[in-house]
Amino acid sequence: MELNKIEKLLEKYFEGETTISEEKELKTYFLSNEVVQHLKQYQSLFGYFTHEKDVKFVPKIVLKPTKKRHYLISIAASVVVFLGIGTYIYFNESTANSNDLGTYDTPEEAFEATQKALSLLSNNLQFGIESVGYINEYESTKNIIFK
Repeated sequence: MELNKIEKLLEKYFEGETTISEEKELKTYFLSNEVVQHLKQYQSLFGYFTHEKDVKFVPKIVLKPTKKRHYLISIAASVVVFLGIGTYIYFNESTANSNDLGTYDTPEEAFEATQKALSLLSNNLQFGIESVGYINEYESTKNIIFK
């Protein structure tokens, strides 16, 4: 083979522009014993590709078969669900059996309870109205400053 042709093929190879037939041509040249001295550095490259093509991967990891214990997980989940339901029923039973539904025996007791509830509502409503007054004061001050 001509030396110039091989050098041009090497340039094309390193640029990634060679065809498969040109790469085979380079491989046959570098696997032969007729390689020129200044191109011997590439001989190991093409020899490596030829050698490594035949190497097969053999895994060395031995995996132990695992025991499937899915049934244990499902049993544990069922126990947790039943404990949750039992706890809920136990702690809510005392409130469910309560007969105190907010009813009163006499109308006077009902009237006093209603008065107490309305008084509490009135106090909280007045507090809310005072807060709105502060907001109105803030708004008017802001309008004066940013005019």
